[in-house]
Order: sequence, then structure tokens, then C-alpha cells
Amino acid sequence: MPLILLALMLLAQSALAADALPRPDHIVIVVEENKSFSQIIGNPEAPYINALARRGVLFTHSHGVTHPSQPNYLALFSGTTHGIDSNACPLELSGENLASALIAQGLSFISYSESMPKAGYAGCAYGAYMRKHNPVANWKELAAFNQPFSAFPQDFAQLPTVAWVMPDQRNDMHDGSIAQGDAWLAQNIERYAQWAMTHNSLLIVTWDEDDGSENNRIATIFVGAMVKPGKSAQRVNHYTVLRTISGMYGVPYLGESAQEGPITGVWRASGKKH
Repeated sequence: MPLILLALMLLAQSALAADALPRPDHIVIVVEENKSFSQIIGNPEAPYINALARRGVLFTHSHGVTHPSQPNYLALFSGTTHGIDSNACPLELSGENLASALIAQGLSFISYSESMPKAGYAGCAYGAYMRKHNPVANWKELAAFNQPFSAFPQDFAQLPTVAWVMPDQRNDMHDGSIAQGDAWLAQNIERYAQWAMTHNSLLIVTWDEDDGSENNRIATIFVGAMVKPGKSAQRVNHYTVLRTISGMYGVPYLGESAQEGPITGVWRASGKKH
């Protein structure tokens, strides 16, 4: 075989390996509220988030799919907005979602909501907790997987395969300041971010939507053992992120996410692959 052909084949194989989706042992997804990309990235009021972005990959063309908040959470969780175009509560929804897809494959999922008073809580609000930011609560059969943030394990090896974390409205930048949300992440998520780097795990920090100022452009950050630090200009949205997570674990692509390609070009070549 000519050397030039062999070299091209090896280069193609290397590129394919680099773009193959990893299979994290754990993923933690944290969803923040109502801030555009430019309100967060480069803002001195968000020093922790900007440092996190430098440690991982920052998607510079990430977008919410609509307004207001609730349908964005539904899109990220189930691949569809279910025709919801408001923050109406309560909703009673059915059909596949990320939790049910993982559980059907023998994997695990838990949603952790700050200030929610008890597991399986079905109320629309409790203090600074808002059900509109907690899509799991809209599927009655998932009540056992709808937990308060106080149940988030301190031994991260005890985390489910995929965990959602929703700060309450004081700490997700909805009612509180950017600085307050940044400090909450530093206090509550940084230990996991460090742990993920040495335990084949992944942290995703994203926003539901922007504030209406930037064509729904938001910050999305991936940090973990399998991530190549840097910036990615590929256009992604909540469906792209869901499609990528589904691909990592070999579960069905849900709703609109099936029309998206997975996130590529940001993965280290080494590590567990799906």
C-alpha cells in the first residue's frame, strides 16, 4: 500500500476516533435562567463560570429553542415542547423522555431541584422553587426520580447516570443576580467539576433561554475528563445536547433531537467510547 494512502487512512481513523461519542460514567446538567451569551461570557460578575469555560469547551453558538422558560426545559428533557408556549402549571404530560429512555436501558436518572420541599412534590411553587423549571414533575410516573437538591449525593460515585440540577429562582439568575448564581455554582458544583476530570464524568452548564436581547443565544459549557478545552463554533441547541446525551448511552433519539447531529470535534480520543 502506498505510504500516502496509508497516511490518509490513519488520519481518517484518528479523526473518526476523536469524534466518536464518549460514554461518561456520570453526567450532571445544571440549567441557569434567562441570560444571553454576552451577559455571561466575559462578565467580571461571573468569574467562576468564565474560569469553568476556560477549563472545558465553550459553545459560542448555542441557542435556546423558544421563549419562555418552560418549553425550553421540556425540549431538553424530552425532545419536544409538547406544544407548550407558556409557563402554565400544572402540566400533565406523557410519552418518552430522557429519564424513561435511560431507565429502560438499565441506566439511571434523577432530577434535583433546590428548595423543593420533598421528593415527588407536585406543587407549582414552594418559596423560590418553581415547577416550570423542573420538567420531570410533569410526568406522574417519574415522581420517585424528582428529588430535592438536598438529596444530591456528596459521594459522587453514588450519582445516577444522568442528573439534572435546578437551582431555585434566587440562585439560577432568574430573581437573583449573575454574581449570586455564579457563587452558587462555585459552592455547590465545583467539587463535582473537579471530580469529573478524574472519574470519566461530564458537567454541562447551560441556560434555558436568553433575555430577548441576543436571538436566544446562550452560553453552554462542557467540562470533564473526555472534553478537549477550547471553544466550539458549531451551532447547538437543546435538541443537539439531548441528541448527544442519547447517543452517548445508546438510547432512542427523542422527538426533534432525532433531526440533529451529535456534538463533534470536542472529545478527547482516549477514554470510554460508545
